[in-house]
Amino acid sequence: MSSERPLKPGQERYLHGHHDSAVRIHARRTVENSAAYLKPYLTPSKTLLDVGSGPGTITIDFAQRLAPGKVIGLDPSAEVVASASNLAKEKGVENVEFATGNIYELPFPDNTFDIVHAHQVLQYMSEPELALAEMGRVTKPGGIVAARDVDYGGCRWFPWIEPIEEWRDLYQDVARYGGGEPDAGPQLKTWALKSGAFNKVETSASIWCFSTDEDREWWGGAWADRVLLSTFRDNALASGFADEAMLNRISEAWREWVAAENGIFNLPHNEILCFK
Repeated sequence: MSSERPLKPGQERYLHGHHDSAVRIHARRTVENSAAYLKPYLTPSKTLLDVGSGPGTITIDFAQRLAPGKVIGLDPSAEVVASASNLAKEKGVENVEFATGNIYELPFPDNTFDIVHAHQVLQYMSEPELALAEMGRVTKPGGIVAARDVDYGGCRWFPWIEPIEEWRDLYQDVARYGGGEPDAGPQLKTWALKSGAFNKVETSASIWCFSTDEDREWWGGAWADRVLLSTFRDNALASGFADEAMLNRISEAWREWVAAENGIFNLPHNEILCFK
């Protein structure tokens, strides 16, 4: 686990881009599978900001649970914001809106929201303590900042297919090249405490387990494509940590794992609830 952060805030390289292989993984996320730790606090009429909202599936789920409370999803990509807005319209969810913005400079006054949430966002930040402090700034006194992030170093799979280990090591190298920390989960509490923005920080853990035929195709099939077609490929090559032969080998390994009837992949996460 490395604490090296070579890039300044705002200079981070987002690893994945918005190729279908990345978006289809993000678009399957809901409160139930990605923010269950926050469910006890999702009471109607509360306001919520979802930072790094991506395709908007979690954000829209929040809005349905908090109605008539206002929910805002913020993402740096205008393309993704437009897609999420369209999804909300399709679902008829009227108490949510999406906008572009920067996690280090949130475009809201102090003490605006009851809850500020980030899922799989802080792992990409070069200064997550600053990001958490800014999230805390726009949270009301007595409100909550909630974040969940992965620990790629802790992932396990079966059957053991060696190039998937190459993928795990490559992912960590490329993520740090991009300015982030891929083993973010276990460090969330440390970052929250260093931010100095909260009165109390609670931690928990959960895991994504991919085992069914559908789940293996969703996760492994997406990664088989992503290492060859998405911005992750471009970053892996530009960083010098991979060549075409390695990426093809990793893609083939993911296809092999998807085809394995006994295949299982465990991806651990940590969560924090930061009380202001």
